[in-house]
Amino acid sequence: MESEAVIARAQANAVPGATRARRSLYLQYLVEPFFYLSPAIVLIGAVMMVPLIVGISYSFQSIALLNPFDTGWVGLQNYAELWSDRKFWIALENTFFWTFWSILFQFLLGLGLALLLNTDFFGKKLFQALVFLPWAVPTFLSALTWAWLFNPVIGPLPHWMAALGILSEPYNILGDPQLAMWGPIAANIWFGVPFFAITLLAALQSIPGELYEAAEIDGATAWQSFTKITLPFLAPMIAITVMLRTIWIANFADLIYVMTGGGPANSTQILSTYIFTTAFRKLDFGYASTIAVALLVILLLYAIVLLWLRKKLVRI
Repeated sequence: MESEAVIARAQANAVPGATRARRSLYLQYLVEPFFYLSPAIVLIGAVMMVPLIVGISYSFQSIALLNPFDTGWVGLQNYAELWSDRKFWIALENTFFWTFWSILFQFLLGLGLALLLNTDFFGKKLFQALVFLPWAVPTFLSALTWAWLFNPVIGPLPHWMAALGILSEPYNILGDPQLAMWGPIAANIWFGVPFFAITLLAALQSIPGELYEAAEIDGATAWQSFTKITLPFLAPMIAITVMLRTIWIANFADLIYVMTGGGPANSTQILSTYIFTTAFRKLDFGYASTIAVALLVILLLYAIVLLWLRKKLVRI
């Protein structure tokens, strides 16, 4: 009995030390990865998080270089002005219009090109190089080229559209408030199709060929193979590319600013160009930051919803 009591006391005394050792080892394994990642975390924080925090803080301040004596914290005043800003709501509506049609045509044409490039035909290498060429052209040069193409004096597009009956006479649609947005959209479609073609072609080439052979043996049509094999395999890549491209296009001010400057009559003004003109024309960095925060919130909500839908589709 005495020996059992001694053993019990020894075990009772040994357990706390062993528990502390296990806890120490657990904390070591928990903290150690972050220690190795700390340089990258610090760099990301310095490059991304610090400017983000500073930019958000600007939205609660009055920072107008043309009125340097009226600066400081104004709380939610900028957001109250934003809510009653008619130009902001016009820019928001134009942003949805610009992003939706750009994404739709870029995706459809990119998917078609990816399907075509996934087959073997004569001159495939040359055709592939020509398809990917727009992605290598600087945005500023693309915008200037398309602006010239829509100019009836030196460009052919107005004359072709008049010949097809699209226009009553050759004129520059970039000066028409009803049609001006379609000019940058056309340029953006030409510029962005290679992105979808490249990414979707890579996804197509990863699909096992045995699946198509089995489907052909079972008598499946080309449409059935596309809907039952190709699309399900492409779905994750489609969700990611659409999300990324939507965010990029919504922030893509270069084409519109060079081609139309947001005009005529704000018909091509989107949120990103409104941010640029507010910051660098009106020199009102506080209000520009407020618009940028509103755009950030919209894009974050969009990304969260799209990723949630993607997760649901993967489970199904």
